[in-house]
Order: sequence, then C-alpha cells, then structure tokens
Amino acid sequence: MKKTIIFALSFFLLHSTQAQKTHFGVKGGINVSSLNFEDNSSYDSKIGFHAGVLAHIHAATHWAIQPELIYSLEGAKKTIGGTDVKYDFNYVNVPVLLQYMVNDGLRLEAGPQLGFLVKAKTKTGNVSVTNKNYQSVAVSIPVGAGYLTSSGLGFDARYVFGLASINKKNNPTLQSNVFQFGIFYQFNDTKR
Repeated sequence: MKKTIIFALSFFLLHSTQAQKTHFGVKGGINVSSLNFEDNSSYDSKIGFHAGVLAHIHAATHWAIQPELIYSLEGAKKTIGGTDVKYDFNYVNVPVLLQYMVNDGLRLEAGPQLGFLVKAKTKTGNVSVTNKNYQSVAVSIPVGAGYLTSSGLGFDARYVFGLASINKKNNPTLQSNVFQFGIFYQFNDTKR
C-alpha cells in the first residue's frame, strides 16, 4: 500500500508540471515533537529534522494547493527511575495543504497529512529495540504560515496535530504532535 500511495503522489507531482502555475521546491528544517498519552503521562519533547520536496500549484489569485513529500524524524523522551527512554519514529509524510496567499508573500496553510512509518525504535539506556506496536499510517492535520521572498527563499512554521492513535492496540491512546520550523526554496517564482 505504501508503494501505491508514493507512486500515485509521484505521478500527481509529475503530471502537475504541465500546469503553467506550478512551482517546485525543496525544504528542510527542525522538528520539536512530543507524544500525547491518554493517561496524561508527561514526556519531554524531542528535537529532530525534516527534509523533502514540494509542488506549489496556483489554483486562483490568492489560493494554492501544495502537496509535499517529507522525510521526518519524530518522537519523545523521558527519564524513568534515572534511565533515559527515547521513542524514535521515522516517517515519510505526505501533507496536501490548501494555502491562502496574501500579496506581500505571506501564506496561511492547512490540510490533511498521511505519515507512513518507516521505522520505530525505543531506546532504554543503551539498549535500542525496533518496535512493531505502532500503526503503519498516521493521520494528522498541519496548520501554519509561511513567507516567500521575491528571491524564492521562504520560511515556514506549522503545528501538526495527530488525529488518531499511533498505537496498534490503542491502549493507551497515543498521539504524535510536532512543531516544524523550516526553510524552503521555490524555483522560478516571485512573491508567490
């Protein structure tokens, strides 16, 4: 299923090159991720990164759709009885954002995101174990804003709300939430 969805997205991105107002770009940045447990357990945020590609497709004067393909390192950490426990999740995220563009380069954005789990590890002290107790697909909603300069360089910030439990057994319910701060470069564009 993962291969089918990635193939479909790749086809969509390649097909969109025929549209006159499609601009491609690259992006990367920092993640500050956390896990939200149903029992309100307190976990510390974990720093990671994200990197990938985007296709900015103009739909109207102030509206655009922006699908992305992003590799993202997420998770959380906690000290239990003097031992550090880290949860590491590697995802290939596919957000499809609806953007409202203000004339000065500001963009407001939101939309659905599917995250395809590549790897999940739990590290307790010096022992790292691959964990298969997590869903292969995570569903979330990114909400944020960005700013594109006339040179094609831009900056964005978003918060990704986890909508469904990433645990296979849903016991306890576990959601992943991520702050993302990034830089992107959009080719062949001016102020859009």
